[in-house]
Amino acid sequence: MLTTVNTLKGYTLDSLDGEMGKVEEFYFDDRYWAIRYLIANTGSWLSGRQVLISPYALGTSSAVERDITVTLTRAQIEDGPALDSAVPVSRQYEEEYYGHYGWPLYWGGSAMWGASGAILRDHGQQRDATGELQPWDAHLRSTRDVTGHHIQAPDGEIGHVEDFIVDDETWAIRYLVVNTENWWPGRKVLIAPQWIDRVSWAEGKVFVGLMREHIRNSPEFKSKELLTRDYELGLHRHYSRDGYWLDEPAASGRSR
Repeated sequence: MLTTVNTLKGYTLDSLDGEMGKVEEFYFDDRYWAIRYLIANTGSWLSGRQVLISPYALGTSSAVERDITVTLTRAQIEDGPALDSAVPVSRQYEEEYYGHYGWPLYWGGSAMWGASGAILRDHGQQRDATGELQPWDAHLRSTRDVTGHHIQAPDGEIGHVEDFIVDDETWAIRYLVVNTENWWPGRKVLIAPQWIDRVSWAEGKVFVGLMREHIRNSPEFKSKELLTRDYELGLHRHYSRDGYWLDEPAASGRSR
């Protein structure tokens, strides 16, 4: 299912033995634009440290109850590698973190989740997954920090990043929500990461090879309720691009 990052913020996180906090923020990598960690606000419990939850531990979410299940106990989370809230997430920390929980390294192969494009929670599936094992360096970015980055077309700016749309099966960022109020008041549009030419993190700019008028005439994004496959088909047809769903394995057990 597709939803927005801003919608998920504030959701209650329910561990196997009780509530453990709320969703505060997300880290994603700038190669696959996939969510690698959910940052939990645990209140007074585990204060002074960042509590990161990998999508490997995320279960079902409920828009009605505004919660996400976490397939870990509070003790498992408390015993996990501690990360000071003022310290960036290092590869050394990630290796310790994934080793603690026994999950496969997402950077250990050429696919989005290592040897697979999907999150394989069954260890048998992990062993059977095939893929060219070429480790790569992940550069983690905070969705909070990237919010506000300007979108630069070849013929000028078109707006800024306001939100992110994620797929809660693969935890890939499917689209950036772009607010164009300085050019076309009251209008928002979607840009897929695959349509980005490059990002200047230092300048806070996202460069796309799409002309402003082409973006202006794209299907407008008004609310997350629009995120149907028909809407996506229309969006991809507008830009003459293939859908991401054509290149990825079928979802396991859930449908949109």
